[in-house]
Amino acid sequence: MNEIKPKLMSTGPTPTSTDPWYRLRTDDNSPCIVLTGNYTFTALEHKLDLLSTELAMHAQDKNLAWDLTGIEQMDAVGTAVLWRAWQAQRPKRLQLRPEQKNMFERLEKLPALPSKIRYRDLLWPVVALGKLAVSLWQHAVGLVMLIGQLLLDVFYLIRHPVYIPWREISANLYRTGAQALGITALVGFLIGIVLSYLSSRQLQIFGADIFIINILGFSIIRELGPMLAAILVAGRSGSSMTAQLGVMRVTQELDALTVMGISHSQRLILPKVLGLGIAMPLLVMWTSAIALLGGMVAAELQLGLSVQYFLSELPDAVPIANLWLGLSKGIVCGMVIALIACHFGLRIKPNTESLGEGTTASVVTAITMVIIIDAIFAVIFSDVGLY
Repeated sequence: MNEIKPKLMSTGPTPTSTDPWYRLRTDDNSPCIVLTGNYTFTALEHKLDLLSTELAMHAQDKNLAWDLTGIEQMDAVGTAVLWRAWQAQRPKRLQLRPEQKNMFERLEKLPALPSKIRYRDLLWPVVALGKLAVSLWQHAVGLVMLIGQLLLDVFYLIRHPVYIPWREISANLYRTGAQALGITALVGFLIGIVLSYLSSRQLQIFGADIFIINILGFSIIRELGPMLAAILVAGRSGSSMTAQLGVMRVTQELDALTVMGISHSQRLILPKVLGLGIAMPLLVMWTSAIALLGGMVAAELQLGLSVQYFLSELPDAVPIANLWLGLSKGIVCGMVIALIACHFGLRIKPNTESLGEGTTASVVTAITMVIIIDAIFAVIFSDVGLY
């Protein structure tokens, strides 16, 4: 029996261990490579590339036998080095210990990497469109199921009024309504000033200063007031609702409620939908009033129209139907925002990455739906509230 013991040749630092990681052995004209030492990341950290190259060169000999029984320790890094040298296929002549055999069997069961698709660049729009359609369908089905469950809860609570969650509804009304008065007032006031200032500059050119009341009244009460309030609430309260339900999913509080027999929809979702449905029309009225106040201030400074004259002419210039239309938008948008926020909150998986993605998707979807609802109202009620 002849035995050859080559040591690793490296251009880097000389290995501190005198034991090689492998040795070649020839027995009865049958070549065999015997692996020894520790095949771990700690042991191979500085020799990983060199050892991988040499083992790959030896693996080109299909008649070479491999003996891994002399390896003292082997982790995932050492297994990967050998698996790559073998080109993801075990040699025909291989000696393993039982634990080593299990490691390589797990590697064999891994799915193969997807092969390159020849016409991928031509078909990716179709694939992306299909995935988007499936995702939209899943979300639509989830929202319909959620609405149906809420209707069942409403019928149940009507028959059993003692179980109505008044405290939860009141708490959501305070969080989504009262605590949002500051930001909605600030944004509404600034929008009113900007709109009044720009419109008055154009009206002065034609000598139609008096029509600033019509412009501000229609644009703010009918459109801008509900839109501003809904978008701010979607970004503020909608994200908060989604994050709250998502955190409860991550911390397994929702599972605990299920174990205790407490309905998610009755105690968590229904109070949010009702609370925001009540708070939104009040916020719309508040935002519109503050925006009109800002517009009146700018009109008095720019055009010299007094506040008293503005208030006295506003009811004649803007029919009351526009106010009811704006409040109706607020109710619909508020309930839709709450439904979307709860829907995405319940779909969050128990990990922090899904929490961030779900909150972002909830806000974007809610704002998009607010704009769509406003467009639907504009088309359906195009003849309402206009002269």
